[in-house]
Amino acid sequence: MGEFLIIAGPCVIENEKVVFQVAEKLAYLRKRFESVKIVFKASFDKANRSSIHSFRGPGLEKGLKVLQKVKESFDLPVTTDIHESWQAEPVGNVVDIIQIPAFLCRQTDLLLAAARTGKTVNVKKGQFMAPWDMENVVEKLREGGAKEIYLTERGTSFGYNNLVVDFRSLPIMSQFAKVIYDVTHSVQLPGGKGKSSGGQREFAFPLMKAAVAVGCDGIFMETHPDPDKALSDGPNQIPLSWLEYFTTALLDIREVVQKYKEVTVV
Repeated sequence: MGEFLIIAGPCVIENEKVVFQVAEKLAYLRKRFESVKIVFKASFDKANRSSIHSFRGPGLEKGLKVLQKVKESFDLPVTTDIHESWQAEPVGNVVDIIQIPAFLCRQTDLLLAAARTGKTVNVKKGQFMAPWDMENVVEKLREGGAKEIYLTERGTSFGYNNLVVDFRSLPIMSQFAKVIYDVTHSVQLPGGKGKSSGGQREFAFPLMKAAVAVGCDGIFMETHPDPDKALSDGPNQIPLSWLEYFTTALLDIREVVQKYKEVTVV
């Protein structure tokens, strides 16, 4: 199955204290679980918040400085998302993986700009996208020169303010690229609180276990020292104190899964 990837961090860069607290925990987990590649994630700008008054982050320049400090202080690879094509170059100069948000997964110019940086590109599958349609996204990235590509499952719109996960999407998308499962956004209730999104973090652990059993290449999860006080996506973020237990469990499940070869049932 290859190296397992965990992408984790707070939804948005709130301040250096929160960022460094999470990064310190991730650096510890990397030493404990040497077989896992751990990447720190945080956004410098949340451009698609529900309300105009919601906290968006420190912006590109300040945000990249914080991410650079994480790389240097904790020796962790980092990732963040871009929303406009011109952001690809400056972000690519700092991060190891460029993330494309779900709502923008079909934006051709954005994908090509990310691909041109030469960095790994992780694309969140849009809530409105069928898994087989992500083959076109991968084709755009490869045409743009991307060498390493991840596709991330984060749920599909199921009525208003609700998401469901069709786990068939993981093996389907694995035909095109490596596949990551986004634990926390899959339990988000988009716009569920009117001015902000709700979430059901109590379902994060069972869904994570299911995704690893299905055979994903990695897990994406947003985590915060105190999710109920987080400035973005608090209801679906995982408490930082849960992270070690989650990691232990998913690696145990993955070890069992690796013992069994895939079979084709006709």
